[in-house]
Amino acid sequence: MQIKAQMTIRSNPYLYQYLRENSYWYKMLNRDPSAVFALEEEMKEKYKMTAADKIENIAHTVSLLKTFLEVMR
Repeated sequence: MQIKAQMTIRSNPYLYQYLRENSYWYKMLNRDPSAVFALEEEMKEKYKMTAADKIENIAHTVSLLKTFLEVMR
């Protein structure tokens, strides 16, 4: 694996953890170091770190606050 790919993986603890959980990525990264971006996208989907997931989380939080305020009345 190239040094740049290793540095990218080591700088992100979630990416490093995902790589350790899914070892088939080692072979893919050894063959194509630019696959680190695909690895990162897959990790974000698995750990629900995409923009859509963040918006959904905010909407859920707002909904909970709205329900709480209605109960408090």
